[in-house]
Amino acid sequence: MTDLAGAVWRKSTRSGGNGGNCVEVATNLPGIVAVRDSKDSSGPALIFTPRSWDDFVIAVETRMFRH
Repeated sequence: MTDLAGAVWRKSTRSGGNGGNCVEVATNLPGIVAVRDSKDSSGPALIFTPRSWDDFVIAVETRMFRH
């Protein structure tokens, strides 16, 4: 299990006004990016490599994911 004790969590600036349905991301830990549900800060987190996270963010920004 990855130690996330030193993680600095942040929410997107676009997360306001949506009833608390947000994710938080920690990018300050070496070699990983952690993502968790903001409503369950002691719950599980998903762990990504920085490259995988960058690829995901680019895919979202370029609208590669469609309904």
